[in-house]
Amino acid sequence: MAKVTFITTDNEKITLEASSGSIMELAVQNGVKGIDGDCGGVCSCATCHVHVNENDFEKVGEPSEIEADMLELEDEVSEYSRLCCQIKVSDAIDGITLKVVEE
Repeated sequence: MAKVTFITTDNEKITLEASSGSIMELAVQNGVKGIDGDCGGVCSCATCHVHVNENDFEKVGEPSEIEADMLELEDEVSEYSRLCCQIKVSDAIDGITLKVVEE
């Protein structure tokens, strides 16, 4: 079971737990504001853009080439940007904090 904390654009902290799936699926299933997942998790829309807490970035690693290409189209990209549809739930990510990026 992994705990994930989302910080919404309204600075609301939402901590959720999951044992499988993607972070985007977890957010959508629980109504996290700002995570839409319009493409269903196939890395083609960037409606699940988050900034991973600097101290947690090692847990999720760098984006794939396809994900990096999609992120290039976004305005609020940082060195800690990821599409949360591409982050799989696992024990390795337990405790991460993600800031939802304003669209």
